[in-house]
Amino acid sequence: MARLPKQKYTGTKRTVSAVDQNQAVPETTMNETKHFAVCIRNPGYEGALELRKLYEIIDDPSAEEHSQIRVVDESGEDYLYPKSWFLPIELPQLVEEQLVNLVSK
Repeated sequence: MARLPKQKYTGTKRTVSAVDQNQAVPETTMNETKHFAVCIRNPGYEGALELRKLYEIIDDPSAEEHSQIRVVDESGEDYLYPKSWFLPIELPQLVEEQLVNLVSK
C-alpha cells in the first residue's frame, strides 16, 4: 500500500503545489508583492518569530488555500506559518516603500 505524503506546513518551507504533491511550484507563480503583518502567536517557534514584531509577508495563493501565510522570519528565509498567528496591517505607501528598501538591503 502506498503512503501519502504528510501535509504539515507549520514552520516548514513549502515548495510543492497543493494540487500535486510531486510537482514543484515555479518561483514565478508566487506574487513578489511585499506586505507586512504583526506576529500575535508563536507556540513552539519562539526562536523564529517574535511576538508584536512586524514581518514581511509574501503573497502565496497556494499557502492561503491551506490557511497558511508565507513569512520572512528571523532567519531571513521565508517559511509557512498558520495565518492565525499574524495580523496583516496596511501601512502608508511611503512607510511600506521604506520598509521594502530596508528588507532589500
